[in-house]
Amino acid sequence: MEFTKSFASARGFTLIELMIAVAILAIVMGIAIPSYNQWVLESGRADAKGVLMQSAQTLERCFTRYNAYDDENCALAEDDTVTSENNKYVMTVTTLAADAFTLTAAPQGGQANDTECEDFTLNHQGRKGVSAGTDPALIDECW
Repeated sequence: MEFTKSFASARGFTLIELMIAVAILAIVMGIAIPSYNQWVLESGRADAKGVLMQSAQTLERCFTRYNAYDDENCALAEDDTVTSENNKYVMTVTTLAADAFTLTAAPQGGQANDTECEDFTLNHQGRKGVSAGTDPALIDECW
């Protein structure tokens, strides 16, 4: 009789309580995972900005020293590519002349899912752009 008494007084979770907890967890994860993925994509954009700014500075130093962006002594030439620090973007020198340049950073790997901004561009005048559009609000949001 003692065994029955201690068994009856034992407490635990019922199947319904466990199912409710799993359902709540599924709802929270359904909201959290897409938000986290979007945050990761947005933070990856810093990689594009970094490689573009660094390459632009390299070309500006070249212009200061040789009075031309396309001098043979410059570290970058037309169609050269540079991979960003975290391998999320590949920067290409798309246009290079004595007095002008345009740099383009294309997303790689998982960052290619960032369809809001797509490719980033930067030119010798400091004009920033994205291939997803020319709307200044979009450019400001991406940059």
